[in-house]
Amino acid sequence: MKLKTLFKDFQNIEIKGSKDIEISSISNDSRYVFVNSLFIAKKGCSDDGSKYINDAVNAGSIAILTDLYDPFLTNITQIIHKNPIELEAELAAKFYNYPSKKLFSVAVTGTCGKTTITYLIQHIFENLNIKSGLIGTIEYIFGKFKKESNLTTPSAIDLQKYLNEMVNSDFKAFCLEASSHGIEQGRVKHIDFDVAIFTNITIDHLDYHKTFEEYKIAKKKLFDNLSEKSTAIINLDDDNSLFMVKDTKAKIFTYSISKKADLEAKNIKTSFDGTTFTIKYLDTEYDVKTSLIGKFNVLNILASIAAGIFKNLDVNDILKAVSSFVTVKGRLEKVNIKKSFSVYVDYSHKPDALKNVLKTLCEIKKNRIICVFGAGGNRDRSKRSLLAMASAEFADISIVTSDNPRDEDPNFIIDEIIKGFSENYEYFIEADREKAIYKAISLAKENDIILIAGKGHETYQIIKNQKIHFDDVKISEKICSIL
Repeated sequence: MKLKTLFKDFQNIEIKGSKDIEISSISNDSRYVFVNSLFIAKKGCSDDGSKYINDAVNAGSIAILTDLYDPFLTNITQIIHKNPIELEAELAAKFYNYPSKKLFSVAVTGTCGKTTITYLIQHIFENLNIKSGLIGTIEYIFGKFKKESNLTTPSAIDLQKYLNEMVNSDFKAFCLEASSHGIEQGRVKHIDFDVAIFTNITIDHLDYHKTFEEYKIAKKKLFDNLSEKSTAIINLDDDNSLFMVKDTKAKIFTYSISKKADLEAKNIKTSFDGTTFTIKYLDTEYDVKTSLIGKFNVLNILASIAAGIFKNLDVNDILKAVSSFVTVKGRLEKVNIKKSFSVYVDYSHKPDALKNVLKTLCEIKKNRIICVFGAGGNRDRSKRSLLAMASAEFADISIVTSDNPRDEDPNFIIDEIIKGFSENYEYFIEADREKAIYKAISLAKENDIILIAGKGHETYQIIKNQKIHFDDVKISEKICSIL
C-alpha cells in the first residue's frame, strides 16, 4: 500500500519525505521489521520506541511514525504525530483492509471465564461448519496457523494481521479474549464486533489499573465503543453488568442462573461426570448436558449459547455442539491417574476464581479437598491474602507454594499469602512447587480431591529472568506413577 494512501484522511500529522513509497508491512518492534516497513516508534509502559529507530532503519524500514522529527535521518520518510500510539490500531486496520468487517466477530471480557467461553464458541461454530479463529490466553488460531499466546490480547498490529490471515484462509468468524490491558491500550480499536460478552468482574490487575473503579472503566470501554448494529451479552448475576452497558449503543441481551433474563438456566445438577441443567429461551425450555462441572461453567455455556443465537444458529444445534465439548487445557482439567483420589489442575490465580472452583469441587467431593496454590510475583499484592482466605473457606488442607515469582523472593510472597489464614487452619508451606505437589499427593487419601491452582495450561515457571519448564499436569502424573 502506498504511504499516501495509508495516511490519507489522518489528522494532525506532518509527513517529511516521499509519500509515494510502497509500504510492505507495519511493525512497532524493530526486531520484526522487514524491507520497506513502516516502523511505529511508540512510547510504551516500560520502553520508548524512538530508541530503536536506527535498528528499524538498518533492518529495512523506509518510513517512521514518530513524535519528533530527526533531521539527520536521511532518505527515510518521517510521519510526525504527537502520540504515535493513537494511530496504531487504525493504521493496522486500514493496512489490512479492515478484516473484522468480513468476519463474525466476538469479544469476551471479564475477570473470569474468557478462555472457556471463547473455546466453547469456537467449538460450536466449528461443529456447525463455520470456520472460526480464536485469540486468547492459551493460543492464537488464525488461518492455517496456531501460535502459543504471549499476550491474552495481542498488539493492534498483530491482531489485525491475524484477522487478515483468517480472511485469506476463508474463515467466517473469530472469538477474542479482550483483556483490560488490551482494551485500555487500544489494541481492540477498529474491530467491528458483532457481539461483546461480559462475564463478571472482581478485583484484579490493580498493579496496572491502581483502583477497582479504573479496572471497571477499562472493561466498560469495550461496550462504550460498540455500534448500534452490535449486541452486548451480559451476565445479569454480576452486580456490575448494567454498569458495563449503561452507555452502549448496542442491543443488550442478558443471561442468568438466578434472575429473570433473556436466557436462563435452572435445575443445575453437578457430578464428577459433568453437569445437567435446563435453559429457557423465548418461553421454550431445553435440556443441556455437558462434561464441564460447576455453576460458573453453566454461566460460561449460557454466554456461548447466546453468541450462537446471534449468529442465527438453531438452539438445538448449538446444544448438540455444547454436549460434545470436552474441556479447555488447564481449566479444571482432570489429571489422568490411576489412584483412589482425584487431581485437578486449574488456572485460578485470582481469589474469586479460586473460590468458584473450590466451591464446585465441594459440591461433588466425598472426602477432603487439598489445595496447592501460590501467587505471581510483580503483580497485584492485594490479592495474596485473599487467595489464602478463599482456600481456607473451602479446602480442608492448603499447601502454599510458588507460582511465577518473577523478580520477587518466593518466601516473601508466601509470607504475604499466609496472612489470610486463621490461627487454627491447617496449612503447609513448600516454596518448591514440585515438592508441594508431591506433598499434596502423599497426603491424599481415598476419595480426596487435590486442586493444583494458579498455572493451569502454563508449561513453565518464571523465576528471576528465567523461564523454566514446569507442567502441573505432567508433574502430577509423574509423582502419582511413583507413589
